[in-house]
Parts: sequence; C-alpha cells; structure tokens
Amino acid sequence: MKLAFCGLGQMGAPMAARLLGHGDEVVVWNRTLARAAPLVGRGARLAATPAEAAAGADAVLTMLATPEAVEEVALGLGGGPAPLIEMSTIGPTAVRRIAERRPVVDAPVLGSVPQATEGSLKVFVGGTAEQFARWRPVLERFGTPRHVGALGAGASMKLVANLCLGVLMTGLGEALAFARALDLPPADVLDVLGESPIQVTVRSKRALIEADEWPPNFKLTLAVKDMRLVVEEAERRGFAPRLAAAASVWMDEAEAAGYGDLDYSAVIRHILACSP
Repeated sequence: MKLAFCGLGQMGAPMAARLLGHGDEVVVWNRTLARAAPLVGRGARLAATPAEAAAGADAVLTMLATPEAVEEVALGLGGGPAPLIEMSTIGPTAVRRIAERRPVVDAPVLGSVPQATEGSLKVFVGGTAEQFARWRPVLERFGTPRHVGALGAGASMKLVANLCLGVLMTGLGEALAFARALDLPPADVLDVLGESPIQVTVRSKRALIEADEWPPNFKLTLAVKDMRLVVEEAERRGFAPRLAAAASVWMDEAEAAGYGDLDYSAVIRHILACSP
C-alpha cells in the first residue's frame, strides 16, 4: 500500500520502519525533517509538508505528541480522500473534532519503544466494522488491533488504560517511599511487589529504580499530557477521578522538577525525593 506517516518521534520512527519492512510504499513527514534520514535511507520518500505526504496515499497515519499537533497536521492534509488513521493519544473529543473535517479511524496504541520496534503494540480501534476490516492488515504491522467500538472508542479506551498506568506508577512510588519510612530493605520490597498484583509494573521498571537511571522508553512529559487528558475528559463527562488527579499532580511536579525528558517512571524518583 501507499501510506503516509506523519510524526517520527520515539514511537513514530520504528512504526514507520515496520511499514517499510512489510513492503509498503511509505512517504514520511516530520516537523524536524532531519529525523526522517534513517527511514529515507531504507527507502521512504520524504515530504516537505503533510499535504505532500498525503497526495496519492491510501491512508495517512499520525503519531504525534499532542491533540494540537494532530489537529494542525489534519488541517494541513488538504482535501484528498485518504482517511486519517490517528494513532496518537489525543482523547475522543479531539478525534471527533478532526472527524468533522475528514474521515478518521482512531487507533491509538498501548506500549512503548520496544513494542513499537518489534511489532507487539496493542492497537485500540474506533470506527465502523467496515473500517476495521479494511485497515486491520495495516494495523497488524504494528501489533494486535482490537475493535473496541465506534469513532472515538479507541481514543477513549487508551485513556482508560493510561489512567491505570499513571495510578500504578505513582502508587509504586508512594509504596517505595512508605517502605523506606518503615526501614524496609528496598530489594526485599521490590521482591515482594514483584510477586504482587502490580508485578508487571514492578518488573518492567525495577532495573531503572535500582540503578537510579531513567532512559526514556516513554517520556514523562508525554505521560503528563496523557494524564491531563484523562482528567479533563473525565470531568467533561461529569466524573471527578480522584486517583487519576493525584497521579497527575505527582507527574506535573516531576516534570517541573526537570524529569520531563526521562522515562515516565522517573516520577518514582521525584516521589522518593519528596519523602522522608
């Protein structure tokens, strides 16, 4: 297929590379054009604008940092017929705004850089059954797509998942701070929590915690944005999420403390720094 891919950050670049690996004709665009060089070296064509990327494409895929960035790109695609397959985390309200201007399938992903590279992302798809059947072969290049409902359902499901991830990570940070106040050995605490219901979170981040080094698979600044979307969308629907709001405060503070470009689990370091 001929596919346009807009957004070549930590997630977008390996995802676009997977399309090339499957033999698709790929046109790429990124605000910082130099980031496209490795993909161009593998056979992608570089477009100067989103509209140029979309020209003649079967579909345009976006993986961008914020709702504002996605909407700006969507406006810049021109009036061509190619549908937008929106794979960023922007929430259902933004998805529906974009859908007023062009056909959209919302398909945000769960996972980080390793899963994007190996093609094992979870893809939450909102759209009609016909759209899901049409684009499933493309989405399977990235991992396992799941049709979760009509337009906006994919974006909504991603926010539900992100609420849990944010609460789990900040909850782990508070547990470690509490354990330290109780004079419990950190290794023993991590051993016990690694066999608990939050074992996936603990095991995936234990090496970072013990080394106190936080290279980003998913930047904390993006988690800050995601938790803000969770809280805003919940409040828009008349629900005040107390745990998500508390997790959002911890992440906001960690970003303000200078951890924004580190892995989002660095919120644990901030919580420990704020605790006796």
